[in-house]
Amino acid sequence: MVNELGWFYLGGMTVLFFFWAYGIVSFVLDVKNKFIPKGRQYLRGRKKLKEEERREEERKEREEQLY
Repeated sequence: MVNELGWFYLGGMTVLFFFWAYGIVSFVLDVKNKFIPKGRQYLRGRKKLKEEERREEERKEREEQLY
């Protein structure tokens, strides 16, 4: 038979498990909804900048060839 201290221990562990599980789920959702989209946005921005630099270089080469 479980005494009062045992019930207190089981209740405390249940509460701690709830917050532990909530923290894991919250972290996964944050990664999915915040960090992954920000990473994709960052990579798109870098790709766009590289493309613009390439176009600018081609434009400068064409200008130099004209003169």
